[in-house]
Amino acid sequence: MPELPEVEVTRQSFAQRIAGATVTAVRVGKPLRWPLGCEPRVLIGRTVAAVSRRGKYLWLQLDRGGLLMHLGMSGSLAFATQAGDPSTHDHFDLVTTRGTLRLTDPRRFGAVVWAPALHEGMAAKLLAGLGIEPFDAAFTGEYLHALLRGRKVAIKNALAGGGIVVGAGNIYACEALYAAGIDPRTASSRLSRARCGSLATAVRQTLERALTFGGSTLRNFRDADGVRGEFQLQADVYGREGQPCRRCGALVRRIVQGQRSTYFCPGCQRR
Repeated sequence: MPELPEVEVTRQSFAQRIAGATVTAVRVGKPLRWPLGCEPRVLIGRTVAAVSRRGKYLWLQLDRGGLLMHLGMSGSLAFATQAGDPSTHDHFDLVTTRGTLRLTDPRRFGAVVWAPALHEGMAAKLLAGLGIEPFDAAFTGEYLHALLRGRKVAIKNALAGGGIVVGAGNIYACEALYAAGIDPRTASSRLSRARCGSLATAVRQTLERALTFGGSTLRNFRDADGVRGEFQLQADVYGREGQPCRRCGALVRRIVQGQRSTYFCPGCQRR
């Protein structure tokens, strides 16, 4: 599933090029996770003001209203001056004077939803409950400690859930916990303020590193120019079950938490 780094890399790859473009046509293919929420013809003639991100959602601001986009489990956005005919898995085209923004999603868990504003309508409903952005100055060890206090859930599940901080999905939660030296099975309430401070720093640094490498491509992720991410090649524990830890030499383990694979080093990460 595309996580925050992949979504942000996608945004950066087309945001400046589409800003100021006028919508000339809209094509809607097979139904996605949620309906568009307006007649496609209503979007024609509107101008793209800017593209921003909230968690794993992209907000395409128009001169009136906007489109909230989600890549789902396997989706990707492409932006090209000559898009070509849509294929079976191309489910949404926003044709503009500067090119076509196309959502491709084989599993159709992604979405494109119109809303009058980011904090109104369906957009507000979908964004409700999201945690703080990891690059927000308010995301500190004190903040993390306050929200984790009293919670018995394993720290990996709390971190990856998105309700405390967005962006630390499965891959990046594993990597951040490794960097902070915290066993993913540790009860959230057991983390001290100092360890929460280390974890907040590790989350931020892990996501910054992932952005540097263009996100992770485990299967089919590409940015809007078709470029693969390379962070998965730099991962310290994710996907390295049975391989030696680069820090201590112990073999990396894999367990299942919340129906997702968790990778960690039993030598470096302590409860």
